[in-house]
Amino acid sequence: MYEAGPGNWVVYIISGIIIVYLFYSFFRARKSLNRPPSEHVKILTDKNFDTVVSKGVSLVDFWAEWCGPCKMQGPIVDEVADELNGKANICKLNVDENKRTAGKFGIQSIPTMLVFHDGKPVNKLVGLKSKGAILKALQPYL
Repeated sequence: MYEAGPGNWVVYIISGIIIVYLFYSFFRARKSLNRPPSEHVKILTDKNFDTVVSKGVSLVDFWAEWCGPCKMQGPIVDEVADELNGKANICKLNVDENKRTAGKFGIQSIPTMLVFHDGKPVNKLVGLKSKGAILKALQPYL
């Protein structure tokens, strides 16, 4: 038979903290998914890609509608766009609708973000990234 010993309270406290953290993360993610898209984000296609990223600094978020992590990344990219307010081109490209451009840059997993400076890729971020990580990747080129 299992008996509750004096050290078991630690397990209960840690379990409680983990449960609270998971609920917090879930509701925070839901809140960010309901955020309206930023007016500062440019939607890229195979046709307009080169024109938009050819001058200055651009961040391109390669994503797809079916990608769960992409749906979490989207609102974070919107926050970056709002904070930079035109200091860089913050863009999104749907890889399912624009396969030529995604293939040109070897995008094999999403979300992936590329930083461009005057049309040349200078940094790559793969996977879900925080706002701080994105801003840090852009900072040297701003």
